[in-house]
Amino acid sequence: MFEVLAERNRRRILDLLQADERSVGELVRHIGVSQPAVSKHLRVLREAGLVDVRSEGQRRVYRVRVRPLQDVDRWLEPYRRLWASHLDQLEAHLDAMPDPEAGPDPDP
Repeated sequence: MFEVLAERNRRRILDLLQADERSVGELVRHIGVSQPAVSKHLRVLREAGLVDVRSEGQRRVYRVRVRPLQDVDRWLEPYRRLWASHLDQLEAHLDAMPDPEAGPDPDP
């Protein structure tokens, strides 16, 4: 999953599909890469279970599948808490440090 999401254009495609369903042509216009490249990225996203496709006449319309992303989000939650804790500790440490712009402490 993370290997699939690591590619920048795939993330851009997911960002666009998050807002609304889109055809390949619409994605090509928004992303600015070739149609074959967009189709390749969509195939990878589809095989990873991150997007669904449906036919609408001659067009193929893609949309995000939320469930796999929710699974990733649940997996990441303990790591977010860990980082938040570390950032809180860093903030407390920085707050306890003397302010170099305030000058020397008048009450030594």
